[in-house]
Amino acid sequence: MTKSLFPGFDGLMSLSRREGVDVRPTLLRVLTDLYVQTRVHSDDEQRQFIELATRLIDQVDDATRASVKAKLAVYPQTPVPVLQKLGLVAAQEGRRVPLAREIPAPAPPPSPVRAPTEAEQRMAASMAMQPKDAAEIHDMFFRAGPSERALILHNLAQTPLKAAPRIPTVRAKRAIQILEMAAIAGDVENFALELGDSLILPSRVAAQIVDDAGGEALAVAARALDMPSPNFQRILLFFKPAIGTSVNEVYRLSRLYDRLSDRSALVMLAAWRGSTLAVTRAKYQPSLHDSERQRARAGGSQTRPAVQPGSAPGVRTGTGGSSER
Repeated sequence: MTKSLFPGFDGLMSLSRREGVDVRPTLLRVLTDLYVQTRVHSDDEQRQFIELATRLIDQVDDATRASVKAKLAVYPQTPVPVLQKLGLVAAQEGRRVPLAREIPAPAPPPSPVRAPTEAEQRMAASMAMQPKDAAEIHDMFFRAGPSERALILHNLAQTPLKAAPRIPTVRAKRAIQILEMAAIAGDVENFALELGDSLILPSRVAAQIVDDAGGEALAVAARALDMPSPNFQRILLFFKPAIGTSVNEVYRLSRLYDRLSDRSALVMLAAWRGSTLAVTRAKYQPSLHDSERQRARAGGSQTRPAVQPGSAPGVRTGTGGSSER
């Protein structure tokens, strides 16, 4: 089981210790989700699950342990050693014990909010992103390689360009749930639809983010939704198998995501939205120029008549007042 889903498991664990990016909570959650999805397991699958799960249970935080405990408590095929490790089975009697309530995750301390100064407000209003600038940032990002993309995102945090407004919290939480379910199911179409709908992006840009092989665009979209890091890592493992099976790629994107600021993601989101307007203008610009040229040509070809309509031709008279024939 774990050999096909996590071929680099030992490498991930060693890199976790060396690089300081802890993915053990995410791995335990994913491992548990995969195990409880199937009712029947081979002896080898069961042995590997016992070995990995019992090793990880002691190495994760209380919130992750409580979440895994709640799922395995109601799963009928949970191995006894795992139940004992979680305290769900009394070691001497082999019976299940009452399940404790899930330990809530501690709420992060609120960050101090500083009101922007009048000068900053004027600067933000005057530096609203123009469609041409948005299109250039959009194209530059998708043409760049991994290191260049990281540099672009770092620089966006310092730019005075106006960022997109934050996605409302309730909408963002619902989007995160739907995106994670679609990723686990491998439903690319619904994943792209929900991403575009929640971030107010056209289907063309949403599909470009989903199809991006590097994964940086997906990291930006997830940060714009304020997605927790474990959820993003699960989406990588399920939705991007080419990335999820690579130890180096998982850690590269995990580090990028943890260092990515909200402002960088929201400025890039504004660029993605603005690039659509630039494409639309470019699409209709030739026809507008042609119409103007045709109107100018038609106006220039019309000459003023010598005799105005409704007026009689001039008649010359002689000195005696008689007309000349």
